[in-house]
Amino acid sequence: MAQRTTLRLTALASAVLLVTACGSGGSGGSGGTTGGGGGAAPALEGRGEITLATGKDTSNNMQKLSDEWNAAHPNEKVRLVELPDSADGQRQQMIQNAQVKSDAYTVLNMDVVWTAEFAANRWVVELPRDQFDLNNFLKPAVATAEYRDKLYAVPVYSDGGLLYYRKDLLEKAGVQPPKTWDELTSACQKVKALPEAASIGCYGGQFDKYEGLTVNFDESVNSAGGSIVDGSGKPTVDTPQAKAGLDKLVNGFASGQIPQKAITFKEEDGRRAFQAGELLFMRQWPYQWALASKTDGSSQVAGKFDVAPLPGNGSGPGVSSLGGHNFAISAFAKNKATALDFIKFFTSEAAERSNLLATSQAPTRTNLYDDAELNKQFPYLKTLKESILSAKPRPKAVRYGDVTSAIQEAAYAALTKNKDSATALKELQAKLQDLLK
Repeated sequence: MAQRTTLRLTALASAVLLVTACGSGGSGGSGGTTGGGGGAAPALEGRGEITLATGKDTSNNMQKLSDEWNAAHPNEKVRLVELPDSADGQRQQMIQNAQVKSDAYTVLNMDVVWTAEFAANRWVVELPRDQFDLNNFLKPAVATAEYRDKLYAVPVYSDGGLLYYRKDLLEKAGVQPPKTWDELTSACQKVKALPEAASIGCYGGQFDKYEGLTVNFDESVNSAGGSIVDGSGKPTVDTPQAKAGLDKLVNGFASGQIPQKAITFKEEDGRRAFQAGELLFMRQWPYQWALASKTDGSSQVAGKFDVAPLPGNGSGPGVSSLGGHNFAISAFAKNKATALDFIKFFTSEAAERSNLLATSQAPTRTNLYDDAELNKQFPYLKTLKESILSAKPRPKAVRYGDVTSAIQEAAYAALTKNKDSATALKELQAKLQDLLK
């Protein structure tokens, strides 16, 4: 499979090289600004070297694909610029770069919730919709790349939350994967009765004060039948349903069901804890599958875990927050024509297949979820697709940085008992009403 993937990517890179050779020539030049009105997207001009501003390339597959692009495009090479681990840190650096109108970043690997903010501020350019076969992408993923019915990015990775669990311990305790929070609590109690699992933590997620907490809070509220905003974009967090969702997490910490150290967990902290055998259940993104499956000694749970939908707070499964990343082009970058071709290459079926094989991240092309060969290697693909298609997006807001900070402050205050849930949500409602006017 790896050989076939390499051949497909090489052929694709050659095809893109041919198109590039026949296209507009010349290196340098900026060209292409955010367009207005209802017409076609402005032309993207300039060819030459580019950069890709991104979070950490933990799998090294982003560099691998970039190397393949560079081999086929010696005069239009891409260089990776790795930003901080946290999404908040990445966003901050991208904004700082845009505010000084620097051309240091060409292609931006953006969290799906940043599109409105970056587009409204004209920090990224509108992209030509007809250059991408968007009908073959997951519809929720495409929606995250749009602002006011225009395309400002292209989905490269999608994401849906999954419940990782220790299959070996659940089977030994004679329990099924939980569909609800109550079933999860019961399953944990039965597993902890096993001598070898007496000290295991029950549940982990992302609870440090950063974007991951916004995701976990949103999921808990939505899974309890609540919402963060309604259909018109008005905040709806001061409700009994939202309180039930937040209380699930607050009570989890209070009872010890969620280990106290999980208040410092970001994605990688929780992943390492799960792989060390310290947790029975873990709310995590699909990228954890490949890393937790490694047999090089880095994972103590390889072959011992599986995934299920997130647990709900009622009678059925829960609701994931819609995650993922989109590639956009900086409004201040040179060589935008090269950047556009690079995005086409990186979001091709061959490249997304390669990335799935290397990282287990969620592809954005629908047909990969139905590929029989891929499903044998990644049996969670059906569950992941359902998670993404039923996921709810975080609030779309031009002032998203302020919105997510307000959510994090409220949730963290409740989890650390600095405020009770009712007070935290009432204050959050007032803040969001101001921010989402």
